[in-house]
Amino acid sequence: MSNFSKTPKSFTVLNEDLNEETSERYMNVNALAVDTEAMGLIHGRDRLCLIQICDQDDNVCCIRIKSKQNKAPRLKALLENQKIEKVFHFARFDIAALKTNLAIQVQPIFCTKVASKIARTYSPRHGLKEVIMELVGVELDKQAQSSDWGKVDELTNNQLAYAANDVRYLLAARDQLKKMLIRENRWELANRCFTSIPVMAELDQRRFSNIFEH
Repeated sequence: MSNFSKTPKSFTVLNEDLNEETSERYMNVNALAVDTEAMGLIHGRDRLCLIQICDQDDNVCCIRIKSKQNKAPRLKALLENQKIEKVFHFARFDIAALKTNLAIQVQPIFCTKVASKIARTYSPRHGLKEVIMELVGVELDKQAQSSDWGKVDELTNNQLAYAANDVRYLLAARDQLKKMLIRENRWELANRCFTSIPVMAELDQRRFSNIFEH
């Protein structure tokens, strides 16, 4: 089912921000896959360590974030560009991490996890590994998921390969999920959910939880 090679078409590792070449390449696309790695799941306590980006042509870039004072102006301009759709899996976490650490307010958003829950109602399994396996035909290796991302200058080849694979297949999954959502007359509903994700992310940042429960 998958037409992907074992390695990306190109793979670039940068420090603190995009360089001019990579920024120009990504600014000329309609959609980008994006993911982040952090020291943990608590915004404000656990710092952002790595940002991964991939375009439709399988060009992957990993940006190592070493400083909490980093501003990343090229990255900010890219992720806030209204003409480029940013595709995440569980966008709620990633966009909160990007806002907390780099003051980036990501828009517009497509979340493959939300889309999967709305489209794939026949399955209770909506993790990235399961979604990519079914829709793209690629089995992800998640062994490096819970590892020390804070040692940004000493990330292993296994960690970088894991990080790259977490974004390489998102656009293909997005395409399949969009077809399913349109087919099942749930596309408009999914889009309304995507636009609400920044609100949910801000609630997470401010440490609110379960506010919609009775």
